[in-house]
Amino acid sequence: MTMKNLLIAFMLGFAFTLQASEKLVIKGSDTLGAKMVPQIAEAFRAAHPGVVFEIAAEGSTTGITAIIDGTADIGMSSRAARPGEITAARAKGVNMEAITVSYDGLAVIVNESNPISDLNLRQIQQIFTGDVADWSTVGPFSGRISIYTRNTSSGTYQDFKNLAMRRRDYAPSSQKMAGNEQIAAEVATNPTGIGYVGLAYIHTPGVKVVSINGKLPSPQTVNDKSYPLARPNFFYTNGQASGLAGEFIDFVLSPEGQKIVESVGFIPLQ
Repeated sequence: MTMKNLLIAFMLGFAFTLQASEKLVIKGSDTLGAKMVPQIAEAFRAAHPGVVFEIAAEGSTTGITAIIDGTADIGMSSRAARPGEITAARAKGVNMEAITVSYDGLAVIVNESNPISDLNLRQIQQIFTGDVADWSTVGPFSGRISIYTRNTSSGTYQDFKNLAMRRRDYAPSSQKMAGNEQIAAEVATNPTGIGYVGLAYIHTPGVKVVSINGKLPSPQTVNDKSYPLARPNFFYTNGQASGLAGEFIDFVLSPEGQKIVESVGFIPLQ
């Protein structure tokens, strides 16, 4: 268990040495697992005080793999399962069930001192692939561009590549971060930095969101799909969830759960 997972468990007050009646293991996306799921889990425990949660937020790939391997009750993923993952699951007799739990817009962030406020998709592709290396190429600002991305186990890493980069590879100079919070922290302290985060992480002091083709990510632009980097977020289970996992998913999808989804910064289901 990583220090991050231990921290999440500590924050929720879930000491693993407790003798609890039931335990729910949730693994996967940092985008969902760093804020949204722990807060919903805390609310769920108010009505189920005997439940122990083990939440490991280490990337969407780890969540889907955990469902295939049977090491988690729920896999969190900010991306859809790949055909190869679905095939691997079937080979093991696992029937992966996808449940949409929220919507998100991948926000492109720069340092707040950067005068650039809008980029088009082509410019974003040029920046993140390394075709453009200096800010002066895309606006009234100069300085070598520092690119911050997620690591390869992240669903956000893959979604951004698919939605914004026409599936091209990231620039060799890009720096891979473990989570959204790390990207926001780096961009906040680097005047020439650029990165992308989920909507729950756009309020980090020192960063600002750049509009894309004149559109900022918002509930309206994500829901009407006018924002080009909108996406759904998922829970994955082995077949239809039952028991404690089913109860927790029902709570996430309930008006109370969706209110927490919105309060954290994601777009609730309509």
